[in-house]
Amino acid sequence: MAGHSAEMHKYSGWGGGVSPLGASYGKVFMWFFLISDALTFSGFLCAYGFMRHKFAGEWPDPAAVFHHFPFLHGKHLPLLYVGFMTFILIMSSVTMVLAVEAGHRMKKQAVLFWLGLTIIGGFGFVGSQAWEWYNFISGNEQGAVRAMHHGDVKTFQFYSDHKTHVIDTTRLVPPGGHEALSVEESGKLKASGKRVYGASLRQNEYGHTLFGDFFFFITGFHGFHVFSGVMINLVIFIMVARGMMQRRGHYEMVEKVGLYWHFVDLVWVFVFTFFYLL
Repeated sequence: MAGHSAEMHKYSGWGGGVSPLGASYGKVFMWFFLISDALTFSGFLCAYGFMRHKFAGEWPDPAAVFHHFPFLHGKHLPLLYVGFMTFILIMSSVTMVLAVEAGHRMKKQAVLFWLGLTIIGGFGFVGSQAWEWYNFISGNEQGAVRAMHHGDVKTFQFYSDHKTHVIDTTRLVPPGGHEALSVEESGKLKASGKRVYGASLRQNEYGHTLFGDFFFFITGFHGFHVFSGVMINLVIFIMVARGMMQRRGHYEMVEKVGLYWHFVDLVWVFVFTFFYLL
């Protein structure tokens, strides 16, 4: 039996001494995590696409919703700020590549420099996303509800610059259009004087409520990943600064966190494409 085992070991692809493809267990398990996380994001985006198709007539145009830019109030700049956020995140991925490359050359100061820029880029993206959330939630307070009479039926319109309009938490009005309500519904709306500004999980001024739900959930889930990545990068930065990687003789921890960071950047490309552009 011993001779048989030795013979089997001789012809086996991997006898347990060296891991496949030279990858450490840390890298292998990082890839396992990233694959499972990719499936999670895929499920979210598929659900978003399904609901957008189902309520296509009520779904707002993202270019008409996300048109704000800091210090340029009142200007309609479709998706310019989102594009700026994307640029920041992509550039942080470039600096992470340079940090990993410097680690392969055992250049401590270069690793600190490029990793520091990556952390700054991550904080910049998270801060930009917080600003975007603020504008999405607060909305446009220039809107107004107007009533028009057509016999026994009153039509209410909600006007707001460059946006798809709603008259309450459920009924939608396209720009320049109107929707006829029953006398009873019209009376209730007029009595309440309800105006809908901005967005929450229960109502939004931009269009179907699910648009706001998916926005908060998908971008929030991704933002949590970015923030987590920044915190991990910060821990690795401190470890590198204290010389721990240099004493170990390798910078594999930088490479492993780099895999996570590139994944976060890649996911944002899909979120940006499917949520904002299409």
